[in-house]
Amino acid sequence: MNQARALADRTAVAGRRLTGAPDWPLIAATALGLGAMVQVMGHVVSSDDNLWLSFGVLAALGGTAPLALVRASPPAAAFLATGATFLTLLAGYPLTVGAAVALLAMLYVLGLRRPRRVALPVALPFIGYAAVVRSGLSVLLLGVALAALLLGQARRLRGELRQRAASDQVMADSLVEHAARGERARIARELHDVVAHHISMIAVQAETARLTTAGLPEEGAQRFSAIGDTARTALTEMRRLLGVLREDAGTTPTRRPQPSLQQLNQLIDEARASAGASTRLIVHGHVAPLDPGVELTAYRIVQEALTNARRHARGAAVDVELDYAADALRVRVRDNGPGPPPGSASGGHGLLGMRERAAMVGGTLHTGPAPASGFLVEAVLPLGSAEVAPPLPTEARLPLPTEARLPLATEARLPFASGEAT
Repeated sequence: MNQARALADRTAVAGRRLTGAPDWPLIAATALGLGAMVQVMGHVVSSDDNLWLSFGVLAALGGTAPLALVRASPPAAAFLATGATFLTLLAGYPLTVGAAVALLAMLYVLGLRRPRRVALPVALPFIGYAAVVRSGLSVLLLGVALAALLLGQARRLRGELRQRAASDQVMADSLVEHAARGERARIARELHDVVAHHISMIAVQAETARLTTAGLPEEGAQRFSAIGDTARTALTEMRRLLGVLREDAGTTPTRRPQPSLQQLNQLIDEARASAGASTRLIVHGHVAPLDPGVELTAYRIVQEALTNARRHARGAAVDVELDYAADALRVRVRDNGPGPPPGSASGGHGLLGMRERAAMVGGTLHTGPAPASGFLVEAVLPLGSAEVAPPLPTEARLPLPTEARLPLATEARLPFASGEAT
């Protein structure tokens, strides 16, 4: 079996090399025509067979010469070769090997280069001949002719499928790249609002220090003035860049401050009201103010995860958990819905946006089916050099209305190292 497969592969490679040459039809037609005439001359046994010899030569040329036209017009070449073949058979003259090989080559090229509605009608004469003559030769001729046509059609179909798959992949990659660029532009706009506040504070504090510090040397005043000028220049450049991003995204500027984890309770209330199901916020660890970029990223991840839960698991209970560790903020959003169906796509543009946001602050994001049921979104956001405020009481949990305290399934409770939330 392996030897036969290797022989078939070598034959296919040799065929592709031969058909890849620009003049292969003319070369093949010449070689097969000469071989067919040699075979015809071998049947001549006396000088009285001149008429028979002339007909055999014409039949050999009629069966092989159309192969030279197969690159320009495969249907014309196949029809001419088919006609010459049946004239030869009807005259009672044996079909030469060269003519048979040329006919099969033309039928294969016809199936490869032309659609089914053009290629398959060429098989009708072979079907009629097999039905009328009913001999082993007619059946064999019909079988090999159909095999050559169908083999060409199969290769044509595989090529079309590969081309379509490549086109679909390019389109999918383009859509993903477009979504990623849009999400990065939105992230840049939001971070601008966060960073612009701090740069503005630098400029204000530098100017205030220059004006209010008693006995400030002239050199110190100049340094404070330079700090303020540098901060204002940076702010101007950031706003110019933001204007370009907003023009590319086709959005209008907003004046609202970017959200942080302080507004997470309000987001949970809105999600609970719109979904009509239990949505709980559970906080573990020592709560402390974090870097504004980290807080904005955590807020947006929770917001997108709740939106996905309302869209794909409507009515399912959702747990939102924040775990303040010493080195990272861990965010988990899990619902107890049915989870993604088997074989579904691994993620859409919403999940792509969450990954972009997590990567922006050096974090990671995991999404997929939860261990027992439902869907899980888990992000780990490093704290870096964020300023740590005095710790608040451990295991702070935001209160929920009594009707919202609906229990999840037993498996839907997410344990933490610091203890199970109750």
